[in-house]
Amino acid sequence: MEIRTGLEDKPWWVSAIVGLVLASLIYWGGHHYLLKPKYQELAKEEDKLAGLQIKIQEGRAAKAQLPRFREEVQRLELELDKLLRILPARRNTPELLRRIRDLTEQGDFQLKRFTPGNFVDQEFYSEWPIAISLDGTYHNLALLFDRVGRFSRIVNIEGLKIQNARARDSGADTIEASFTAKTFIYKEPAVVEAEQEGMDQ
Repeated sequence: MEIRTGLEDKPWWVSAIVGLVLASLIYWGGHHYLLKPKYQELAKEEDKLAGLQIKIQEGRAAKAQLPRFREEVQRLELELDKLLRILPARRNTPELLRRIRDLTEQGDFQLKRFTPGNFVDQEFYSEWPIAISLDGTYHNLALLFDRVGRFSRIVNIEGLKIQNARARDSGADTIEASFTAKTFIYKEPAVVEAEQEGMDQ
């Protein structure tokens, strides 16, 4: 059975044009419906791959800097430890009290009064006054203040009052000194948060 296309009677170039149009339609349809979605999917995958490669490079860069970060963290921890020795945490107050009392008892003093006061809260620290009264000599009082000055923690001497006192059995001239040793306590974050929650309620 012979199939006739109706182009047998036409010039050859008509058949060529029809063939070219059909080929173009087949190419366009194949490209639009078959290849274009694949190209789009391929482009998405390439974008994902590029993003993953960037993350991998960032991860490698971070890994290369990890030793430096660890050194920085260690340095900051040492700095924090040094600062906490200067400005101790509230939980260390009994030890701090003992150290200050030991300072007053190391010299040749007659300790008459040693009264820790109430905390005066500031933003991130508390002031802690300690009233001290003692009898001794000018020389020993100077040695006491020198030891306080060498103390690793901050201790300020305020309200110093000195007056003559009776000579002791040794016959040395004595003075009666009274002052406030004020130190400062670091308010730990947990303590600050608890206090703020109490104020909000």
